Amino acid sequence: MKALRFVVQPDEGKSIRLGGIGVDFRISAEETGNQFSIIEHPIDPGRLVPPHLHSREDEFSYVLQGRVGARVGGQEATAGPGSYILKPRGILHTFWNAGPEPARILEILSPAGFEQFFAEMGTIADTAAGPAEFLQLRAELGKRYGLEFSDEWVAELTDRYRLKLVGE
Repeated sequence: MKALRFVVQPDEGKSIRLGGIGVDFRISAEETGNQFSIIEHPIDPGRLVPPHLHSREDEFSYVLQGRVGARVGGQEATAGPGSYILKPRGILHTFWNAGPEPARILEILSPAGFEQFFAEMGTIADTAAGPAEFLQLRAELGKRYGLEFSDEWVAELTDRYRLKLVGE
């Protein structure tokens, strides 16, 4: 196991943008013996993460800034700074920036490993020839990471809250 850093500064680590959401890599799998990893997601106003389901990891989000809407299974809520959002594996979920200002969440991924999905997504976002190729490559990458995307809820949530999917 890689030695833990004693302090992780706000500007440390790689950052990528994925069309309305960012990924700031904070604590890696190597630093925790693959037990968990931590990333942060800055989310632009009005952006919706596509509904998806993880088969290998649980996600725990802590709202640092702004208002974040979430739907996990049949439950929906809005959370502000200091709130946690639990997104267990095996349950379809999504989240979005529910306010007019930028939002930011700290995401704990357990076990670690899924953070590499985001690193690979950054490459796909930069190199895909167009939207159709992007969606195809994203789906293929998702399968490798035990992740399934769904269009369920997209029309309802984008209409009700005037959202745009990440990447649009």
